[in-house]
Amino acid sequence: MEAVIRWANMSTNYFARYIGLARGENLYQIKRGNNGISLDVADHVVAKFPQIDKLWLLTGEGHMFTKLDRHVPIPYYKADPETDITRIAELRPDDYLFLPMVGACDFAMRYNGRAMGDVIPAGTIVLLRNVEPDAIIPGGEYVIVSEKIVTLRIVRSVDDEERFRLVAGDREHYDDMLLAKSSVQKAYKVKVKLIIND
Repeated sequence: MEAVIRWANMSTNYFARYIGLARGENLYQIKRGNNGISLDVADHVVAKFPQIDKLWLLTGEGHMFTKLDRHVPIPYYKADPETDITRIAELRPDDYLFLPMVGACDFAMRYNGRAMGDVIPAGTIVLLRNVEPDAIIPGGEYVIVSEKIVTLRIVRSVDDEERFRLVAGDREHYDDMLLAKSSVQKAYKVKVKLIIND
């Protein structure tokens, strides 16, 4: 269960709500080893994440992902996430990536910005997964869409817990930004970075 929740990039409580459980307590008991995974919980997980192998979830034998998920094509757009992610529905994929075992990714884009410096160099292909704004985990890299900005940054928490601090990889040339959590309209977790070396 721990591996699935980590792969889904969600907190335990959010994961429980996402799969349709009323509370996260059952998952905490499973993670602590106090309870096994019931067939009902496994059905809830597989209904939301069909790429997870149900037998593996129940027994721990085999592979986490179904054989079908190991070669799912990921749409690739040569467009930049900071300028084009808000119109992703209008774009047609330029190609498809076949990357076994990368986990769930919605699509890939080519980051052309400079603000992330060596963390995500310009030209890096980022594989992105759409997540609910309340599932953002501080410390991760996200494309954040708000009414006023669209940016790829490292998300950090702020003491007042009402805002995020968006941090560039190149802090020498780019300042941190503070953004109210309530203003985040969409968030895309950077699941994988493919850095192309010339």
